[in-house]
Amino acid sequence: MSKDHIARSYLLTIALAMSLNILPLPEAIKNLNPDWVLLVLIYWALAMPERIGVFNAWLIGILVDVMTGRLMGMHGLTYALVSYACLKLHKRLRQYPLPQQSLFIFFCLLSSQTMVFWIENIQDTTKFSFLFWLPVFIGTFVWPLVASALRFIRTLGGGN
Repeated sequence: MSKDHIARSYLLTIALAMSLNILPLPEAIKNLNPDWVLLVLIYWALAMPERIGVFNAWLIGILVDVMTGRLMGMHGLTYALVSYACLKLHKRLRQYPLPQQSLFIFFCLLSSQTMVFWIENIQDTTKFSFLFWLPVFIGTFVWPLVASALRFIRTLGGGN
């Protein structure tokens, strides 16, 4: 697989995920929008661990913070930590079927959302609501679709 195709696929999927994250949705379904950027970063960390690293995840997280107007570094920290876990476990996780990987994805999304909750609580008291945790469950359920779509995009270039 050419380096050009990998770079284009990575940048295209990250840009698409960022667009989905900032998509203006009605308030009724706004809480159903999972962290698309984190799902895409997890996929690329598992698929191409030698090319996608913690610094990449941190930089993308900073861009997400700037795009969404959130506290600077919040997503950078969470994305870097989740990316590190994915990079450490990528050999084992790639062997599991998608439904089994979804359990790991659940814990990645849950830890990310927990860190966001703690950081927002430090900044200003946040009301505890089930709706805040809903993107974790939605992200877990869409993981097989996201992983399959990204694998298809990655293999379009004639590689693994």
